Amino acid sequence: MLGTETDEIERLGLQHLVWRARMLDAWARAGIGPRQSVIDVGAGPGWASADLAERVGPEGRVLALERSESFLAALRGRGLANVEVRAHDVSAEPFGEAVADAAWCRWVLSFVAAPERTVGHIARALRPGGVAVFHEYADYGAWQMMPPDAELDRFRACVMQSWRDAGGEPDVGLRLPQWLDAAGLELVEIRPLIEIVGRGDFTWQWPAAFMVVNARRLAGLGYVSEEEAERLATVLDRAPPHARMVTPLVVEVIARKR
Repeated sequence: MLGTETDEIERLGLQHLVWRARMLDAWARAGIGPRQSVIDVGAGPGWASADLAERVGPEGRVLALERSESFLAALRGRGLANVEVRAHDVSAEPFGEAVADAAWCRWVLSFVAAPERTVGHIARALRPGGVAVFHEYADYGAWQMMPPDAELDRFRACVMQSWRDAGGEPDVGLRLPQWLDAAGLELVEIRPLIEIVGRGDFTWQWPAAFMVVNARRLAGLGYVSEEEAERLATVLDRAPPHARMVTPLVVEVIARKR
């Protein structure tokens, strides 16, 4: 839905750096550690898989599930000895029965055809007492400028519509607790992750890079013209020094298999 080419792989790398501290904190609180078996659900080009490989150590194992051929090539190119890379549609195919101690799922459920089924696959793959950690959007519309900016509002609306037109759901995190319960996962902890940042904050680069890559994507899909895409790509570059940005609301969930 967001593309899988080189520029998207690079953007995902920047996004991973912005979110890495929050991710590692969530893993620590969930108890993910050495010698465990962990599933990276929708692993993309493997930015998180590499961190998981380091965290579980040489006696642990990471199963990285991904369906994009270009992302799979990037994953395999990392040469991580304790990571098994598997071409896998996480929405369509089960992962196995009681094969892992933990699972990590970040910004995947918004884009798969059957997110509830994906949660079920995660639950079945966990051993009793195993943990699943999620970072998913709960209110994408929270992404706004202070003061409001009509062009950012336009870009955000087009992004959300394009995801829904492709069968996704930007606010999928709102339904996550009920899907966890139905799948036999107990909700352990849930947190909102949202910030208000200025141009000098590293977090600002996360949506800025997203707008550059995805303005072109929106033009290619016919949601905006090429001319409008050029303007939308630089909205944040043109923000005045006093401007602040409210990031999309992400929900962090830690759940345990009953």
